[in-house]
Amino acid sequence: MSNTVDSGQWVVGSTRGQQLPTTHYPLITILGPTATGKTALAAEVAYRLNGEIISADSRQVFRGMDLGTGKDLADYDLHGVHVPHHLIDICDPREEYSAYRFVNDFRRAYEDITARHRQPILCGGTGLYLDAILREYHLSDAPVNPAYRASLESYSDEELTERLASYGPLHNHTDTETRERLLRALEIAEYARLHPDRYARLPEMEHRVFGMALERQQVIDRIGRRLRRRLDEGMTAEVQRLLDEGIPAERLMRFGLEYRHVTRYLLGQCTEEEMFRDLFTDIRRFAKRQMTWFRRMERNGVAIRWLDASRPVSELADEVANGSYHQ
Repeated sequence: MSNTVDSGQWVVGSTRGQQLPTTHYPLITILGPTATGKTALAAEVAYRLNGEIISADSRQVFRGMDLGTGKDLADYDLHGVHVPHHLIDICDPREEYSAYRFVNDFRRAYEDITARHRQPILCGGTGLYLDAILREYHLSDAPVNPAYRASLESYSDEELTERLASYGPLHNHTDTETRERLLRALEIAEYARLHPDRYARLPEMEHRVFGMALERQQVIDRIGRRLRRRLDEGMTAEVQRLLDEGIPAERLMRFGLEYRHVTRYLLGQCTEEEMFRDLFTDIRRFAKRQMTWFRRMERNGVAIRWLDASRPVSELADEVANGSYHQ
């Protein structure tokens, strides 16, 4: 039995193995701070909706960085089925990865998933990546153009805003908050006009956004348990392997959090006790920054249905899969 909501546009229910009779798929997004169980819920929802997961994590794109990035790959295997996932393990840690690349990679994954009549589910905690999709950032890999900027020097901020609007509707109003943002937005818009192939474009999408919420102390407790488990599972050895493979220590430390602190420990710059203490503190701060970003997304118009992440995953999956969504 299957259940259809939104005028036949969103097909849900026990449809595993069937071709879903729809040409339009709203993007289901599951977000939240670290250690709130996003991946487990996304996998359960994907299982129920014949779906596939697109990761929105700025570090899980890198191969060989598993425990430190919290890939939780085992979560994708449930009920005897492997849930397909995208944008995990797609580049070498020596490479640079950007929001521009993410949007392009997301678009390709989304179009591939929907072309095969499966439900796309975006899951992750990187605020910039999530925001770029949910608020449809217009991104380009435009280089800085000093000559073009010089040609704009005589214009007032108001004139620059009018000029920016001439390229099309303003999707990101923060582009007009400062002169530097205006100049960069114009630089990108002009580059995109001249090089349309280097412009990150998104398909038209309808959104269903769910957030995983816990009391702060619950998040802290989960962070502590998760950190100890990952250290027990070999996170320090993982970082040592990356160093042995020739990844510069400076590069690893730029990934922040686990990779910064464990690398410092392996270089003899702190004790194991200091590593754990400082890393635990930094992850807690990171979780707080994530929530700050998500709340800002709400203020900017992203409607998020917050779920009590302490409830059983099966109950949460029922709520998401049955289309229970109220703005």
